[in-house]
Amino acid sequence: MTILLVDDDEDDRKLFFEAAAEIDKTIICVAAPNGDEALLYLGDRGNTTPDYIFLDLRMPGLSGRACLEEIKKDPRLAHVPVIVYTTSREVNDSIELKRLGAAHFMSKPVHPDDVYYMLSFVLGEKWD
Repeated sequence: MTILLVDDDEDDRKLFFEAAAEIDKTIICVAAPNGDEALLYLGDRGNTTPDYIFLDLRMPGLSGRACLEEIKKDPRLAHVPVIVYTTSREVNDSIELKRLGAAHFMSKPVHPDDVYYMLSFVLGEKWD
């Protein structure tokens, strides 16, 4: 399983990767620090298409919202569940992002240990 995490916060990426390794050491995590880098990674056909994309909303450069729109336009990527993973707790953001094709919207956990439980939940769900 491959997960692409698009997040500009290095500490959040580290916590996420540690949680993924604790869940299953075979999970491959790839990081992009912003939406532009994520689209470059996803556009390179030599890279593995991720099974999940976790996408922060608020990043420098291309926003998470704009990145989500580009991902969902690509027929090769449209089926990949995109989980918006952000500090935002705005209900309107959640509604809009679901409309744009996000599989799920979740606020980043406040406590580092909760990243494990959040990731376990997402990986255990069926996102058809």
